[in-house]
Amino acid sequence: MRTSQQSGPIDGRSETTSRRERRKQEMRDRILRASLDLFGRQGVEETRILDICQLADVAQKTFFNHFQTKSQLMRVIADHSLGQLLADIEQARKRQTSTRERIHHFFETLAENVRAHGPMHRELLIEIVRIAQDAGNETQQVVKLRQAFGSIVWDGRALADVREDQDPETQTEMLMGAFYVLMFNAAHVDDYRLAERAVASATFLADSMTPSKGDTA
Repeated sequence: MRTSQQSGPIDGRSETTSRRERRKQEMRDRILRASLDLFGRQGVEETRILDICQLADVAQKTFFNHFQTKSQLMRVIADHSLGQLLADIEQARKRQTSTRERIHHFFETLAENVRAHGPMHRELLIEIVRIAQDAGNETQQVVKLRQAFGSIVWDGRALADVREDQDPETQTEMLMGAFYVLMFNAAHVDDYRLAERAVASATFLADSMTPSKGDTA
C-alpha cells in the first residue's frame, strides 16, 4: 500500500516532466485565448499570427511549436466548438420537458452561440462543417455528434412523444441534416437569418417527428 512518503517522484524526473507539460499547456491555452479574442473582434482573415503572439505574449517560435499554421489553429478551435455543441445537446436532453421543446432549445441555442462568435463565425462554421464531413476520417467528435442526436430520438421514444411509425435512424438523420444545412448556409449565404431559420427548422422537425394530438403512435 502506498504511503504519503511514497507518493512523490523518487528521482525528480516525473515532477520535472509534469512542470514542463503544465508550462506547455499554459502556453497553448494563452495562444488559444488570444486567438479567440482577436478572431471574435476582427475576424480570422484580418488576424495575423504576429497579432496573436503579441496578445498572448509569446514568441512566434512558440506559436509554431503548437500550431503549424493558422488553419491548424482554426481546426483546433472548431473541434472544441463541436465539443461545446455536444454539451448543448446534452443540456437539451436534461431539460425536464417534451422532445418538441428539447429540439427547439437546441436549435435556438445553436443560433445564439453562432451569433456570439461575432466576425469569426463564418470561418468557424466552415471548419466545423469540414470536420463533420471529412470523408474517410470520421473523428471521435463526429461519432459522438451522431450519437447525441440519436439520444434525443431515443429519449423521446422512451417518453412516448416521438413517432414510432418512423425509423429512428431516419429521425436522427433529419436532426443532423438540419444542423448541417443551418451551419452551411450561415457560413456561405450573406445576410442569412440564422435565428429565424433555426426556429423554423426546429418547428418543422418537431411537427414531423412528434405525434399530433389524438395520435396513438
